[in-house]
Amino acid sequence: MKLTMRRGAWGLTAAMIAAVALASHPVLASSYDFVPAPQTDLNRIYRVDRVTGEVISCQYGLQEGTVGATLCFAAGEGAGPQAPAEYGLVSSRHEREGGVFRVNYRTGGMSVCYVFDERVVCTPQTSPGAGAPTGTGTIPAAPTPRPR
Repeated sequence: MKLTMRRGAWGLTAAMIAAVALASHPVLASSYDFVPAPQTDLNRIYRVDRVTGEVISCQYGLQEGTVGATLCFAAGEGAGPQAPAEYGLVSSRHEREGGVFRVNYRTGGMSVCYVFDERVVCTPQTSPGAGAPTGTGTIPAAPTPRPR
């Protein structure tokens, strides 16, 4: 049996195959970002859902009689789903820091996430104005001197 196709049908078939291949490609389907904790003696990695902002963490653990185990910490206080946006993780360069920053690329908001009591917790998200510190550790502005 001989298969024959018109010249235009080959182009349409190739386009359909390319569309199916692109739609099933894992890179296009990924919705997570991963970043290691900056602490140099900690083998922990954090994962954020790019749309919901939910953060979890996993690390390697020793387990007798095996090659080891992957220990994962579920989202705890503040680390669960947030308002839909465009989230990512940023690691500081502080070599003794076990946490990471969750950033909202749309609003500029940031929070710090870390493992605490077997859960990932995150501070409330904040988005300070230009030059205006916010949060609990703020330094009050110096009083304005009065004219005499």
